[in-house]
Amino acid sequence: MARLTQGELKVMRLLWEHGEMKPAELQTRFPEPIKNPALRSHLSTLLEKGHVTRRLVGKAFYYKPSTRRKSAFRTMLGELVDAYCGGSVENLVLNIIRSEKLSEDDLIALRKLADEQDDRPTSNEGGKRR
Repeated sequence: MARLTQGELKVMRLLWEHGEMKPAELQTRFPEPIKNPALRSHLSTLLEKGHVTRRLVGKAFYYKPSTRRKSAFRTMLGELVDAYCGGSVENLVLNIIRSEKLSEDDLIALRKLADEQDDRPTSNEGGKRR
């Protein structure tokens, strides 16, 4: 899956949240002011990368996501784990715990979640991504 830039991700978030839209609708919902050419550049790139599809209605193109949010998240998370944690999900979790200064209650809640998941088989034994 082709990587998303920050601008492309903002467009994708809007499409995931609101569904199919034309550029003018995207522009009004964009989190900060964006000029039409910049928005259209993001849309063209997303179309090229296969993250969105478009259809012509009258004179306007309507764009909708073809990449699911979960797929994009998994890809970006995998890149993060590989780039900063040596491919180890365990190292990622430890870094989150340390850098976010989780409270004792947070850690207990996470432990409870982990214990609930213990019964499920995983393909990620040992904390390494495959």
